[in-house]
Amino acid sequence: MTSLQSTARFSDRVDDYVRYRPDYPTALLDWLQREHAVSTDWLVADIGAGTGISSKMLLDAGYRVIAVEPNAPMRAAAERWLGGNAHFSTIDGRADATGLDDASVDLITVAQAFHWFDEETTRREFARILRPGGLAAIWWNSRRLTGTPFLESYELLLQTYGTDYTSVAERYADDARMRAWFGKGFVGSARFAHSQQLDFEALRGRLMSSSYAPKEDHPNHAPMLKALRELFDACTEHGTISFDYDTRVFAGHLA
Repeated sequence: MTSLQSTARFSDRVDDYVRYRPDYPTALLDWLQREHAVSTDWLVADIGAGTGISSKMLLDAGYRVIAVEPNAPMRAAAERWLGGNAHFSTIDGRADATGLDDASVDLITVAQAFHWFDEETTRREFARILRPGGLAAIWWNSRRLTGTPFLESYELLLQTYGTDYTSVAERYADDARMRAWFGKGFVGSARFAHSQQLDFEALRGRLMSSSYAPKEDHPNHAPMLKALRELFDACTEHGTISFDYDTRVFAGHLA
């Protein structure tokens, strides 16, 4: 995250973020290794690492990870969760000012946070810290908006009660924009199905981990949770709902 406003957005949502945000499919790492020769002996800079969800996936696969995160509460959560792993370290840095040395990392990863970055300054910084021949991989879980009654009604709920939902949702890049960002260095993209099976408490936490979900002191908060309860009760099967995503990944070199 880059601006002060964006870096602070999640400070009061860390607990929900840690407990209820989705992870990422391991098929994504398999794709990077199979199609783009990424190796576990590469040093990874996980930019905008947040509470460490993406860093944990990388660590579990055997990578060495430097988590770069400017939000102190989120960085502290990552340190509590992953700090016992000798292959993990953190740094207080931003996407456009990581604090890392020139040509010091083999792989840059960004999971979910890219839409908060200034694209031009971030590209320059990534090109600076990436070693020659290194790779940048940017991915995010894109919540499916259609396909089931729950998904379609949940989208309507966000549009109705979210504080700045529309402006945040419109920040995510499409394929053409990501290809343009990488330019001639673009090497490929992929899509993977992913999902969470959530009971009501987990669904509530998933919603409240979003920066656009109104907090308790907002007039939309109680009506939103009432609508969420009604939606869950209408759609649940065996006590859970399926919260479905498409995980998109884009990879390339940065000259």
